[in-house]
Amino acid sequence: MKKFAFICLLTTLLACDTSDDPGDLITNCTEEFVFGLSIQVRDANTNNIILQNVSVIAVDGDYTEELDFNFDTFLGAGERAGNYVLTVSAEGYQTQITDPIAVGADECHVITQQRDVLLNLN
Repeated sequence: MKKFAFICLLTTLLACDTSDDPGDLITNCTEEFVFGLSIQVRDANTNNIILQNVSVIAVDGDYTEELDFNFDTFLGAGERAGNYVLTVSAEGYQTQITDPIAVGADECHVITQQRDVLLNLN
């Protein structure tokens, strides 16, 4: 029985270790899907969130994505690290192009970058 328990324990440990170095720690990542960009679009004069007729486009090199709207925030770059330039437009407002936003990642997920983009009226 002890031999069987030892084999089960050894098999479990070996199955979990994907590293070539036995001294490396095992990282347990969650199955959560993480967005790299979390953007709120606001009126520059009132600081109120603009909710209607808004478009947020993220570009990283050849990659382009229109961010999804969820409640009051635009979300995108899901599990995708990169350097994103945003083009933000809304009806009645001047289009805003941001400086690059660097989205990094750790060993499991991207690290979300939250930003407010302020738009001025036309």
